[in-house]
Amino acid sequence: MTVLATAAGTAATGADFSNDVFWVWLLKAVGIIVFLLLSVLIAIWFERRVVGRMQLRPGPNVHGPFGLFQSLGDAMKLLLKEDITVKAADKVIYIVAPVIAVFCSLLTYAVIPFGPEVSIFGVVTPLQLTDFPVAVLYILACASVGVYGIVLGGWSSNSTYPLLGAVRSTAQVISYELSMGLSLVSVFIVAGSMSTSQIVDSQTRVWWLIPLLPAFIIYVISMVGETNRLPFDLPEAEGELVGGYTTEYSSMKFAWFFLAEYINMLNVSAVATTLFFGGWRAPWPLSAINDGMFNTGWWPLLWFVVKIWLFMFLFVWIRGTLLRFRYDQFMKFGWKVLIPSALIWLVCVAVVQGVQQFSDLDVRTWAIGAAVVLVAVVVITFLIPEKKQPEEEGAAPDEPFDAFADGFPVPPLPGQQLPPSPRAARLATVSSGPALTGGDDSTPTEEAPRG
Repeated sequence: MTVLATAAGTAATGADFSNDVFWVWLLKAVGIIVFLLLSVLIAIWFERRVVGRMQLRPGPNVHGPFGLFQSLGDAMKLLLKEDITVKAADKVIYIVAPVIAVFCSLLTYAVIPFGPEVSIFGVVTPLQLTDFPVAVLYILACASVGVYGIVLGGWSSNSTYPLLGAVRSTAQVISYELSMGLSLVSVFIVAGSMSTSQIVDSQTRVWWLIPLLPAFIIYVISMVGETNRLPFDLPEAEGELVGGYTTEYSSMKFAWFFLAEYINMLNVSAVATTLFFGGWRAPWPLSAINDGMFNTGWWPLLWFVVKIWLFMFLFVWIRGTLLRFRYDQFMKFGWKVLIPSALIWLVCVAVVQGVQQFSDLDVRTWAIGAAVVLVAVVVITFLIPEKKQPEEEGAAPDEPFDAFADGFPVPPLPGQQLPPSPRAARLATVSSGPALTGGDDSTPTEEAPRG
């Protein structure tokens, strides 16, 4: 933990944008948008190829070399497809909703540092559009506002399944943004700043992934839930909500939602890279070669992109491995596991950092022991089975529950029992009738062949 205090105390003042002029800002902004759009096309192809390999099938391999043009063909198909607008929808909000989702997803990379200072046509400038003291809070705000696109899209469609997807998305974002924000607070404490460039500068000696491993694990789980990806894709669960909040969308309006989802995957990957993986800094031992030669010039841009795609691979790997959670499991995991674990870890980091700052006590051994105990407790909670409530002796059987008593179907609560369906009663009657017994109660015979 001495490393934490030293790195936080020696953090640089951040990026210097004093030399930037208008055309440099414009060039950076256009470069970010082009980078995101091209990355989305590559991510769609990459996901299909990786999942195809996991499922022992080739994936796209016809259009272009290695099927690289498949994503371009899909984009053109959505562009030229018939645009259908629901008559009963709120027209303005119905169209604005996907625009909100895409616009908010494009804002995050404005404060993400791609590299150190470089020379662009003679102007020395950081590989970053802008930065300010609360840049990470700005990122969280953009993610929070972006969910309004999903919520308004589901509500304005004036349809049942999109509305259910929108309600699920609201609960999901509220739940998993809490754990995500709490996991990032520990980085703020040890880095001493919420500026993205200063957080990268504070990781000169050690990446925060190593001392803040529990916070990193919590963030990775939360970022999967935040982006509505398997196993947390409850707002668009095809098996139960048809297509979720995108059910009534088609053509380019659907493509905007699709684009926003993949850009958000790139956003959370960039945040994880910046706050936990050293940002644009080269991995060891490359960072130690020739006094950090690979941490200067345009080399850091390569390391940054490689780290982002490691997280993109993690997204695809999880999708090809895990099944979708039930909604109650999903909410229970967020509120009863992630948020308490993040709070406990945050208190531990704050105590250790406070003791390290205001006393000469070496608390490294105690901090490592506390982290091990915390991880062990979290693991044990998954191994302990739930206790079943013992049935009371002589208790009366559950009374039949009328699911349509209020005029619409309602699932039964614990202790309530649905009446048997008429179809089940008919099948029971047919299976026990003379057709299967051949008219004899003692010896079953074969049915007569049908002519």
